[in-house]
Amino acid sequence: MSLRQLSYPVIETDTLVLRAPEGSDFETYADFMNSDRSHMTGGPLDRPAAWRTFASETGHWLLRGYGMFTVVEKASGRLAGQTGFWNPEGWLEVELGWRAFAGFEGKGIAFEAAHAARDYAYNTLGWGPLISVIAPENARSIRLAERLGATLERDDWSTPSGKPALIYRHPGQTGVTDGDRT
Repeated sequence: MSLRQLSYPVIETDTLVLRAPEGSDFETYADFMNSDRSHMTGGPLDRPAAWRTFASETGHWLLRGYGMFTVVEKASGRLAGQTGFWNPEGWLEVELGWRAFAGFEGKGIAFEAAHAARDYAYNTLGWGPLISVIAPENARSIRLAERLGATLERDDWSTPSGKPALIYRHPGQTGVTDGDRT
């Protein structure tokens, strides 16, 4: 089977579509990763470095069977950000993560997308409570995690690259158990 024959989930809300990344998403992704807004998520990066992270995130789908969704605003068709699941080598467990692209922050889009992705993880994939890995100085992401009902579980973890991180635990749903999330 070729990579182009693989199928990926699509999640729809009233205002958003969450889909797997496509090559045409790179321009918007590179613009975000080159901006100061990306400093909490590994940036700023020049185009070649942004390409490597984009390719890594896209390859995560193939290697893990899940990954970060591209978030598309239905009304405009514009890319609004990313949300989904991240579990690279050295991570504690599957993370629910998010990014809001320029012009889409503060509009509730990250909340709506992350909530939809989390519901998909629990109700479709059968996973148990997820974590979010957040830089201690990222007040907006901390507020979003808390708005999603997540609570601080650890304040002493460092990412494999040595950056300090907070671990927020999302609430589970009754009857949901940990599924295979390798």
